[in-house]
Amino acid sequence: MTSASGSGEALHRRLGLGDSVIIGLGSMLGAGVFAALAPAAGAAGPWLLLALGIAALLAYCNATSTARLAARYPVSGGAYVYGRERLGPFWGYLAGWGFVVGKTASCAAMALTVGHYAWPEHARPVAVATVAAITVLNYTGVHKSALATRVLVGLTLLVLAVVAATGFAGSHADAAGVTARIGPYGVLEAAGLLFFAFAGYARIATLGEEVRAPERTIPRAVLISLAVALAAYTLVAVAALLTLGSAGLAAAADPLARVVSAAGAPELAPLVRAGAVVAAG
Repeated sequence: MTSASGSGEALHRRLGLGDSVIIGLGSMLGAGVFAALAPAAGAAGPWLLLALGIAALLAYCNATSTARLAARYPVSGGAYVYGRERLGPFWGYLAGWGFVVGKTASCAAMALTVGHYAWPEHARPVAVATVAAITVLNYTGVHKSALATRVLVGLTLLVLAVVAATGFAGSHADAAGVTARIGPYGVLEAAGLLFFAFAGYARIATLGEEVRAPERTIPRAVLISLAVALAAYTLVAVAALLTLGSAGLAAAADPLARVVSAAGAPELAPLVRAGAVVAAG
């Protein structure tokens, strides 16, 4: 089987279910949860969890569709392939460019997340430097191994667990306060922002030509990674609301670091900042 790029270079089917789930989690557990909670809380206020549920439902629908398309067309290319095969070359081209533009915006958001957690007073210069550094690494051919991805995902889950546990166990004295924009529009706006935190499942679909038994593996991997991410996000969101309240959460540029500090464990803030930098980077 040749690749969808038309290069004629065959890819090897080396990835199983576990590897595919890790890749999906590695794409989801990044900038989203470390950055999206604050603006989402600003829009939805105390209805943040409802917005998270709506975002998860939309992500499930989109993930199911993506998984079925990936199983039907198990080659590299993702949205480009699906649009081309189902609707025609123009729509495939448009879908491919839409994917590229979306990922470029995601790159900017992740870089800014690195900046806000690493050096809040100079977030933008740090973001630019981060993009430049990773571009150089990619240009030189450095890539993550499966083991490296597992380590990064494990560290991110550990940091999120620390934030959730500290938030539940710590002080909740500052949890009062309601943001101004509350209502159906605010909840939908927050759901749109939180959808960003789930979008990484599409990364699994782009691996169609590198996964063993893609008809079974890809749908299962998409749903498992989505479920794990939802559980992690829910715990962290509840802990953040308990500790900071919706108003405090909305005002934080580095919300998860603020959670552990406000909960009475400021010594954990550097760990959370480092975890955010690693996850987003």
